[in-house]
Amino acid sequence: MNENVWQRDELDSPCIQICVVHPETRLCTGCNRSIDEISAWSKMTPEVRRLIMAELPKREAAPKGRRGGRAARLKR
Repeated sequence: MNENVWQRDELDSPCIQICVVHPETRLCTGCNRSIDEISAWSKMTPEVRRLIMAELPKREAAPKGRRGGRAARLKR
């Protein structure tokens, strides 16, 4: 078998195949990227990808806590 296997030098995608976009934050709950970032990922330069990857841990795709429930309805 040939040992000269082609390998990509680019940064891998942060996708973990849990693709659900949160309606409020508009971020994917799996990888924390926006829809625009996801769609443009393959066209981005490695530098731009690194910047986004560094920022992802700081993002929260889904707000912490509950959105309301019975207590929120009673406040109305």
